[in-house]
Amino acid sequence: MNNQIFEKIKKINEYQSEYWSARDLAKALEYSDYRNFLLVIEKAKEACQNSGQVIHNHFVEANEMVSIGSEAKRLVGTVLLSRYACYLIVQNSDPSKEVVALGQTYFAIQTRRQEEADQLVEDNKRLRLRDEIKKHNTSAEAAENAGVENYGKFQNYGYKGLYGGLDADDIHKKKKLKKSQKILDHMGSEELAANLFRATQADAKLRRDRIKGEMNANLTHYHVGQKVRKTIEELGGTMPEELPSTDNIGKAKTRLKKIERKKLI
Repeated sequence: MNNQIFEKIKKINEYQSEYWSARDLAKALEYSDYRNFLLVIEKAKEACQNSGQVIHNHFVEANEMVSIGSEAKRLVGTVLLSRYACYLIVQNSDPSKEVVALGQTYFAIQTRRQEEADQLVEDNKRLRLRDEIKKHNTSAEAAENAGVENYGKFQNYGYKGLYGGLDADDIHKKKKLKKSQKILDHMGSEELAANLFRATQADAKLRRDRIKGEMNANLTHYHVGQKVRKTIEELGGTMPEELPSTDNIGKAKTRLKKIERKKLI
């Protein structure tokens, strides 16, 4: 018995993401009654939620055609599972089965590899976006031309619009950051992207509408922040103040440097 049993039933969707059918996995894990396997799935869902993950990102209800003999087929319900979902399922399956123990090892290794790959992508995104924001904040020509003298106050108006009334100090408290820690250095790529969009759109509007006067510029930044927040809401996204803070951007740089050094060895 080897890992090929799980590789053979793995599927790839139109977005090139891998997944497993619960019915296929049930057979691989030697569950003769699919109803019993559904109980394991429910335990896995509970574990998923307790770990802070969104259940429907890993467990998706679906239908599929199955053979019932004599070349006849019928539509049955199943659950499409991510690698992480499969990992949680094998952790909640009967450990006395050899195939379950094999599955625990397989999905644990594969999940860890995916986590490392995802971390690499996230670190690269964060560094790129953080650099773009830094460049934008260093060049405040549009704000200056509009008459902005207190740039920190101008920035706070943008934050208040985007963060539902929270200014920089409020965000520090909400994210449980120390005063010495910069907000932007502890944002994930999703939050950084929202802030970059807010900043660049405010800059563009100041130029396009030829805004004059510090208060007018501040209010423009606030309203742009509100618009970005509204867009996130309409898309069903998480409000920026509710997104978790990350480790310092410096650690992301260190991780990427280590990977580069390994490539050179």
